This record gives sequence, structure tokens and C-alpha cells, in this order.
Amino acid sequence: MSNKKNDDMIVEMTPLEKIESLYNELVDWYGQADQKEIRVAAKLMMVSLDKFAAYKPHSWHDLVMEYVDILRTDPERFQKIIESNRGELKERKSSKYLH
Repeated sequence: MSNKKNDDMIVEMTPLEKIESLYNELVDWYGQADQKEIRVAAKLMMVSLDKFAAYKPHSWHDLVMEYVDILRTDPERFQKIIESNRGELKERKSSKYLH
């Protein structure tokens, strides 16, 4: 029998994992709505773009377009970037929803 306390078993999620969890929660919130995954992704993107514009007023566009270009031209590289931002749960496969 393990001597570990329950608190020792808690896995800390990375910021990316927390966002993915929020995404899944919001998708579930939409229930049976049409294109719920796209709706949630669009809302998260709107919030992200607003934060980029507020905190990086001069260079946010270049950073956003760099990620868009990587996703468009090299999806495998983009997935590696996503995976590198995961913590202890890196081994898990992508969630049932798209990123």
C-alpha cells in the first residue's frame, strides 16, 4: 500500500492544459448546439486577440501570424509546439475535441 497522501497525487496542470480543459467545459456547456467547437474556439480567439492587442500593441500581429503560418504549412510542428507546452500529462492523447 502506498504511503502517499491524496495531496501528493494531485497533478498540476500547465496553462495550456487549463485552457484545453476550459475549452472542453465550454463545449459541453453548449450542449447540442450546431458548431459548438467552432463557437468556443472563436470566443477563445477573440479573448486572446484582445489580450495580444492590449499588451503587445506593435508586434502582436507578427506573433499571431507566425503561429497561423506554422499550423497551415507544418501541422506536425504545430502539434509538437502544443505537446511541448503540456506538463506531466504529456503522454495523454489529444482530447476528444480539436485544439
